[in-house]
Amino acid sequence: MTSFSLASTFVLRTARLIDRRRFDFLFGSGTPDAVLAALAAYRNSDGGYGNALEPDGRGPGSQPVTVLTALNVLHEVGATPEGVGDYLASVTAPDGGVPFVHPNATDYPRAPWWEVPAAYEGSLLPTANLVGALWRARVDHPWVATAAEFCWSRIEALTDTHPYEALACVEFLDHAPDRARAARAAEAVGSIVRSRGLVRIGGVATVPDGYAEGELHDPHDYAPSPDSLAYAWFTDAEMTSSLDALAAAQGEDGGWRVRWPAWTPVTEFEWAGWMTVHALKTLRAHGREVR
Repeated sequence: MTSFSLASTFVLRTARLIDRRRFDFLFGSGTPDAVLAALAAYRNSDGGYGNALEPDGRGPGSQPVTVLTALNVLHEVGATPEGVGDYLASVTAPDGGVPFVHPNATDYPRAPWWEVPAAYEGSLLPTANLVGALWRARVDHPWVATAAEFCWSRIEALTDTHPYEALACVEFLDHAPDRARAARAAEAVGSIVRSRGLVRIGGVATVPDGYAEGELHDPHDYAPSPDSLAYAWFTDAEMTSSLDALAAAQGEDGGWRVRWPAWTPVTEFEWAGWMTVHALKTLRAHGREVR
């Protein structure tokens, strides 16, 4: 049984203000304005977000993946993104996508996996996530259509993938306006995920080269709600087992942790606050009791 009381205490004791405000809004009596006020501290004049909103990137400059984090927060409180499309257009590569790490991170502390690529080119991670989030928010900006074409061509050509890229594909496909096309693509991505063992089923999974065992995903990660196209990738028994494992992963202190390494001490608890809110949201979305 999930202990909501312990989770609440954990958030109050350890989480960042942004995650405390999110927790209070989602599970208590908090207001959207309180969340938005906390989020505003991470925004930059170029319309993007930085300043370690995504804990693994410590620099002040805006980053595409950090904008994604902000879009998820805005969605939680029902707020419309403003100016994000212009920022993304300003950092788009010639191929139509945005990079996972923008070069403005070069001179600042960041996780080892935040590698600045030698060539400036688009990546499905995070371009697909961003397009999906903007579709979800019904943002009408020219960047969305251009980036969507980049994503469709990459997704429909996939013959292999990795756990994070597969998650990005799901975010894109879950919100794509062309539902028939999205369903076909989701079936193909799911086939790759299952055949390559890129999901932890019953504690068993295949670790692809370059990834740690903890970076593999569970069924509930791919399908954080029953509405996701990825829900069809798994049996009811597999999803039930996955959610049981998520509930059981709550620590004795009430929080949930990420499974990847804490490369600097502060990120353990910055991520733990975020993950605790995310775990409770996922359990609730699947009908699990969180109070």
